[in-house]
Amino acid sequence: MAAGNSVHDEIKEQQKKAFATMSTKEKFAYFWDYYKIHTIVVICVIAFVISFVRQIQENKPYAFYAVLMNAFSGLDSNDTNVMWENEFLEYAGIDPETYRVCIDTSLTQSADGGSQYEMANRQKMAAMMHTGDIHAIIADTETFESYAHMETFYDLSEVLTEDEFALYQDLFYYTDASAFDEEDGDTLTEMEAIQKAYYAKVIDHSDPSTMEKPIPVGIRIPTSGNKLADAGYYRYLQEGDYSFQGYPMETVAGIPLSAEDPSLALQFLSFLNIR
Repeated sequence: MAAGNSVHDEIKEQQKKAFATMSTKEKFAYFWDYYKIHTIVVICVIAFVISFVRQIQENKPYAFYAVLMNAFSGLDSNDTNVMWENEFLEYAGIDPETYRVCIDTSLTQSADGGSQYEMANRQKMAAMMHTGDIHAIIADTETFESYAHMETFYDLSEVLTEDEFALYQDLFYYTDASAFDEEDGDTLTEMEAIQKAYYAKVIDHSDPSTMEKPIPVGIRIPTSGNKLADAGYYRYLQEGDYSFQGYPMETVAGIPLSAEDPSLALQFLSFLNIR
C-alpha cells in the first residue's frame, strides 16, 4: 500500500485501473453489478417526483372553463384550443402556478341527443354548471337555444356595464321568455310536443321586437374578423347552409347563471377579438 493512502483509497485506485482496461460491455456489466441498487433507487425517486409534479399541475383548480359545443373545425388535427388556453392565462392575468384554463372543444350535442355519448355530455355539462365550473358556453343557434330554454344563461342587460351593453348590443341573441311558460307540460310527451312546435316557429333571435318577452342571453359571433372564425370553428354552419327557426344558424356565446364572475367570459370574448 502506498504511503499516506488509506485502504479505501487503494481500493478505489485499483478499481480505476481495472475499469480503464475494460470494454464498453464490460464497463456496463461492472457498473450494473456495483451500482444496480443505487440506479434503481434514483430512477424510482425521479419517477415519483415527475408523477407528483404532474398530479399537482393536473389538480389545480380551473380559473376559467369554456365549452365550445359542436365546435367542429373541419381540420384533421387542431390544437388551437390548447394554444388558446396558454395564451388566455397570460391575457387574463391568471397565475399559471395556481390555476389552469380549459377551452373544451370535445363536447357534441344534437337536437335529439339520443346517443349514449351525447347523454354523457349533457350529464357532464349539468354537473359542471351545478358546481359553477363552466364560465362560458359557445354553441350553434339550435343547441344554444335548447340551453336558453332551460333558463341557463344570465340576462346580459343585468350583468353588463353601460359601456359593455352598448358595445355588444347589435350582436345580442334574444330568447322569448314567454315560451318558458308554454313548456310546462304535464308529461314528457306533452313537453316534447310543445318544444317541437316552438322549434317549428320562424323566429329572428336578433330582433327583440318580434318577441313577447325578449331577453338578451347571448352574443352572436360574426363569421369573420375574430379568432374563432380564423381557426375554422363553426365554419360548417355556413358551408352546410344550416338553418334554425327559419334563419341561418349562427354561433352564440352565453354566460351560465352558475358562473360567479361573468367578467371572465367577457374577457374571453375580448381575447377572441369579438369587439
